[in-house]
Amino acid sequence: MQPFLTRSQFGSLCAICAAFLFSTKAIFIKQAYALSPNVDATVLMALRMGSALPFFLLISWFSRKSYSGIDWKDWLQLTAAGLLGYYFASWLDFKGLMYISASLERIILFLYPTLTVIASSVIFRQRLSLQTLFAIALSYGGTVIVMLQEQSNTPHEGSFWLGASLVFASAVAFAAYLLMTPKLIIKFGSWHYNGLALSIACLGTLAHFTFAIPQPLQLVAALPLSVWGYGIALGFFVTVLPTILMMQSIARLGAAQSAMIASIGPILTILLAVAFLDEHLNAIQWFGCLLNIAGVLMITLSKKKLAG
Repeated sequence: MQPFLTRSQFGSLCAICAAFLFSTKAIFIKQAYALSPNVDATVLMALRMGSALPFFLLISWFSRKSYSGIDWKDWLQLTAAGLLGYYFASWLDFKGLMYISASLERIILFLYPTLTVIASSVIFRQRLSLQTLFAIALSYGGTVIVMLQEQSNTPHEGSFWLGASLVFASAVAFAAYLLMTPKLIIKFGSWHYNGLALSIACLGTLAHFTFAIPQPLQLVAALPLSVWGYGIALGFFVTVLPTILMMQSIARLGAAQSAMIASIGPILTILLAVAFLDEHLNAIQWFGCLLNIAGVLMITLSKKKLAG
C-alpha cells in the first residue's frame, strides 16, 4: 500500500504550514498591542517564550546524546547563538512592530538571507558574483520602495524610522545567528541544538522581563485573558509548532528547498494584515514587495546550486 504523501510532498506540506504559522506572528503581536496599554515588546515576549519553554525543554531532553567531543567553548557558542537568534533578534522585532506595519516588518525581516551572503563574503573574503549583487540590489531596492511609500503616510516620522531600524537590526542579529548555526548543529545534532538554543532564549527572555519590569508578576496577573491567549498562541502556534514543522521539512527536502517554499511568507503576512489589521498596500508597494522576494529567491537558488 502506497503512502498518502511521498517524502518530498510531506516535506513541502510541512514547509508551507510552517511558513503560514510564522506569517501570523506580526498579526498576533499587533492585535495584542491594541488590547492593553500595559503590553509592550518585553511583556509579550515573556508570555510567548514562557509558554514555549516547556516544549523546548522536552525536545532537549528527548533528543539528548553523549557530549563527548563538546567542550566549554561549544557550550558558550550555543548560549550566545540562542540569546542572539531567538531572544535579542526577537525582542528587536517585537519592539519594531510597535512603530511600523506588519507588512513592512515582514518585508524588512525577509532580507536576512542577503545579510548572511554579505557577511560570508566579508568573513571568507569571497567576491560576490554579478548575479548575487543584482539580487541584493533587487531586494533592498524593493524594500526601500515599500518603506518610502509607508513613511510618506506616517504622521510620526521619527517613530517610523525607529521601528524600521529595530526590525532591520533584528534581521542582522538573526543572520549572525544563522552563520553560527552549522558548526553547532554538527556538534549537538539538529533537534538537540534547536531545543537547547531555544530553551536558552526562553530563559534569557524571562530574565529580561523579570529585571526590566517593576512588579512583573502583578503586571502579568492583571493582563486581560485575550492578551494571555495571544501570548500562548505566539508561544505554541508561532514558535514551537512551525519550528518542528520546518525541521521536518529540512530533513526531507534540504535547507535550500525548504527556504524557497518559505519565501511565500511575506505574501501571506501581507494578506493576513489586509484581512485582520486593515492594512493596505498600493500598487507601488506590491511592486517593491515582489522585487524583494525575487531578489531573495535568486540568492536562495544560487546557494542551492553552490551546495549541489
